[in-house]
Amino acid sequence: MKYQFSPAKNPRVLIIQKVYSKLINNEQNITFEKHRFKKFIKDVSLGTIERSEIINDEIKNIEKNFNLKNLDDIFCVIIKCATFELLYKPNLSRKIIIKEYLDVSNFFLNNSQTKYLNAILDNLAKIVSK
Repeated sequence: MKYQFSPAKNPRVLIIQKVYSKLINNEQNITFEKHRFKKFIKDVSLGTIERSEIINDEIKNIEKNFNLKNLDDIFCVIIKCATFELLYKPNLSRKIIIKEYLDVSNFFLNNSQTKYLNAILDNLAKIVSK
């Protein structure tokens, strides 16, 4: 049986939605529904929000190579969430983190944006692993 991608249940889609609602729409209360990966979703969502300034500093390190000023809000949220995982989830493979965010980015972004995201995340992974 082939795995069916269900965006509504994918942990990283949920993370992106939660972080977007807080950082962009400034939703006051974020709720975490029952989910198999509820702890992971909560850790990454709240961690990304709490460490937003640190993450922004890391992202500035790659602005020499990429123009990040004119990106969509959702694009920036995806970068922030992925950066949080690259920095604070050392037990996860960097390649898996990047692959997962690229997979779910297709739900939010067009193909050319996903390719740009891939280049940015690869660059970020190199910077934060030093």
